[in-house]
Amino acid sequence: MKCLVTGATGFIGRQLCEQLAACGHTVVALSKNGQSLENGQPTQALDLSEHEPDDTVLQDVDVCFHLAGIAHRQAQESDYQALNTRATLRLARMAAAAGVRSFIFLSSVKAMGVPLSSRERSECDTVTPVDAYGLSKWQAECGLRDQFSGVGMAVVIVRPVLVYGAGVKGNLQSLATAARLGIPRPPQGGQRSMIALDDLVALLLVIAQQTTSGVHTWIACSEERYSTRDIYDLLRTIQGKRPGVGWLPRWGWRAAAFALDWVSRRFDDSTYEKLFGTELYSNAAVLAATTWRPKVRLEHVIEHIASGSADQ
Repeated sequence: MKCLVTGATGFIGRQLCEQLAACGHTVVALSKNGQSLENGQPTQALDLSEHEPDDTVLQDVDVCFHLAGIAHRQAQESDYQALNTRATLRLARMAAAAGVRSFIFLSSVKAMGVPLSSRERSECDTVTPVDAYGLSKWQAECGLRDQFSGVGMAVVIVRPVLVYGAGVKGNLQSLATAARLGIPRPPQGGQRSMIALDDLVALLLVIAQQTTSGVHTWIACSEERYSTRDIYDLLRTIQGKRPGVGWLPRWGWRAAAFALDWVSRRFDDSTYEKLFGTELYSNAAVLAATTWRPKVRLEHVIEHIASGSADQ
């Protein structure tokens, strides 16, 4: 296959490009800054929020993996809309016009809105997101369903949960650093669905090979669920440290999380809920529709997360 990958130098994009090449597929890689991939292959610099790709970029492409987007940082609502929504729909239209067989859009479970309960959610359990990031992904999803339900090009919307793996940034890396520095052991409570980077990339490859026409929406997660304490204990163990002491009461964690939110001015995204909330998702739909099966557990890669290593 000839594959176009946007966001090719990101956490997921790099691994996807590597696996596509290892399988013998031709990769056309786009990135905002034109950085090279791990194998030295250059990427074409293109800011999709401001520019359309040249028509030749999509020539003879079989599958378009659209991974480029703004996530995990504060941005203006207009920026989310420009890249996550409008650029997605624009690229999908160009792909359909060019005869691309499949368009795979990496969305997010944030497009499903805030969970209203602790029960496991399926693809149809959605509410309108209130945050700019989730809303931009949801609007892109709605546009894809509206515009491509009756065309020949297959459109697959993939909603990953929290993705972990070697080289991960964000909250998991912060927790690894905190565990190393000796923060108190978090109290028990809350669970989250997660997915390993290798499993997510494997799913994208399966979708590219198996999906037929129509618009499909699938949650990407494993069956494993983890609490903050579970992850903390794994990190301490792999760091060769004794189990931490849970001397800070729950109200202290709540106060510390509120203070962090206040300092960072993040009032629509509670740190406490991230640490101790329950957010569970079901992968039943994608398991029924494809041959993909998740294989990686957090225990398999926790050493690389703890060390901050980019190698597996």
